[in-house]
Amino acid sequence: MTSLPRNVIRAVILMSDFLVLTLSLLLSLQLLPGMEVAGDNVTLLWLCGALMTGGLLLNVIFRLDRIKLVMLNSRDLMTIFRFSLGIALVLWAASVALGVPHSGAAVLTFGIFVFAGLVVSRAIAVSILSGLREHLHRRKSVAIFGAGAAGVQLASAMGQSPDRRVVAFFDDNPAMQGMDIGGIPVLPSGNLVQDVFRNAISEVMIALPDSARKRRDTIVDLCERVDIPVQILPSFIDMLVERGNARLRTVDPDEVLGRGKVDLDTPEMVKSYAGRVIMVTGAGGSIGSELCRQLLNCQPNKIVLFEQNEYNLYALDLELRSRALARDIEILPCLGTVTDAGRLRHVMRQHGVEIVLHAAAYKHVPLVENNEIEGTRNNVMGTKILADTAVQEGVERFILVSTDKAVRPSSVMGATKRISELIVQDIQSRAPRTKFSMVRFGNVLGSSGSVLPLFQAQIESGGPVTVTHPEMRRYFMTIAEASRLVLLAGAYAEGGDVFVLDMGKPQKIMDLARKLIQLSGRSVKDPLTGQGDIEIRIIGLRPGEKLYEELFVDLDDLRKTPHPKILRAEEHCLSQIEVAGLLREIQAAIEAANCDKLRGIVMGYAHRHDPTREVRTGAV
Repeated sequence: MTSLPRNVIRAVILMSDFLVLTLSLLLSLQLLPGMEVAGDNVTLLWLCGALMTGGLLLNVIFRLDRIKLVMLNSRDLMTIFRFSLGIALVLWAASVALGVPHSGAAVLTFGIFVFAGLVVSRAIAVSILSGLREHLHRRKSVAIFGAGAAGVQLASAMGQSPDRRVVAFFDDNPAMQGMDIGGIPVLPSGNLVQDVFRNAISEVMIALPDSARKRRDTIVDLCERVDIPVQILPSFIDMLVERGNARLRTVDPDEVLGRGKVDLDTPEMVKSYAGRVIMVTGAGGSIGSELCRQLLNCQPNKIVLFEQNEYNLYALDLELRSRALARDIEILPCLGTVTDAGRLRHVMRQHGVEIVLHAAAYKHVPLVENNEIEGTRNNVMGTKILADTAVQEGVERFILVSTDKAVRPSSVMGATKRISELIVQDIQSRAPRTKFSMVRFGNVLGSSGSVLPLFQAQIESGGPVTVTHPEMRRYFMTIAEASRLVLLAGAYAEGGDVFVLDMGKPQKIMDLARKLIQLSGRSVKDPLTGQGDIEIRIIGLRPGEKLYEELFVDLDDLRKTPHPKILRAEEHCLSQIEVAGLLREIQAAIEAANCDKLRGIVMGYAHRHDPTREVRTGAV
């Protein structure tokens, strides 16, 4: 029932509310006949018509049909109260307009009946749906140790879980024992083991504050001794981890940028995506998922989540669905790979995709360096297949997410991204109806594989923090900046453009490591005296890495955009014949599984038409 289309569910709720209005009117007239309409069916019909019209208008104003039944809260009850008050005023106004003698008591009684009817009807619906869910899903019974604020919040959140249900609280506080919290009993902790087995509880979840760590450890030991699965609710310990007398603080990516955040919220961005059908490839990745979150603020009609990793797709769909529902945006999770032309064509045609944001790629330099064939197949051939399909299906805009490693690349990953740019530019020359553009990022702080989570994990474990070279420098940006840059590129695209954010001067990775250690509340260990908390260790460059990254092939090609911090590059392209020959060679090497030949092809073509091989390290 809950998987029915939203419009059907809203229609059912609306019909139920209209039935409540009609019954409330009839009951109020029967109990308090202050309005003389008995026997006058015409007047009664006019009153009912006025109530239905007023109810429909008030429903649009108060969005009663959009209240999620299983999450009914005090704010929703206040909305229902306002609706009831409004519909009572509609009855009063209609009776005055029709010249019906009316009674204030009858109007008040009608409003009370409407409020009670709307609340009770929703409570009955929740009860029925909950019973059906229990019957269909056979959810696992769990108990929560700790009936405080954290435990209650956990129980509330798990009320929406498809595979678990909370059947009991356990608490040491005698004042709490014997109470019911949201229909869940609070049991004494002294009989924990017996009550767990008596109630067929499959798992115990501990929701105790950090100050009760000793008690928490005792409960964990008890459960483990009798083979009861136990989990600890993460809390403040996720942000502040005790280590002796020091505290380890999680560092926000904005703190290590070395520059101010760039404001990329512009009206053009929202306007370009409002009401459109947008497909995000690689939606489950760091950039792809943040793109989807940012798109919710642009009010598109649909967001198609295209991802080959099942769990990432499931997690993102679960995260976005409620927020999208509140904004009346349709979320469509689609499993698939960009190398499957048939699947891409089916998804684009079925959902009427208008804009493609292509974030699907293998991006980890050492991994792609040792897996040339799959890296090239996905990054190069996948981009070619996706772009061709977009043209065939009449997509209006196509934005490729690229990287600064594509400029004079020293790695297979960077070379494949450079070739992807060349392919997109070539297709643009023959597809005037589709606007193609590309966005180059520096290192995205906080994304999977970036130095920030790696360094933080190393600091948390006590070090050492590993840096490949003391002189290595990188441009950095946050995930939010990267995602907004992609969206703005779509708004500013003229065709074949390369967009880059002005990120100031590149930072030394060594300086970043020191800053992270200090911001985390630790000190850098001195290699001579041995004083300090965390050691920084130099481990040498990895395969495919270079000391400096660049953002443009040639600084002379830069052009301004409407945003002062976003630059456009007009770069040299390969000819159609060269691109076709390149793709034939790549396909032949992939089919022959010839890694050495493939590496030579992609590295050779990636550098073609570069005006200089000189490495630049200055600011944009």
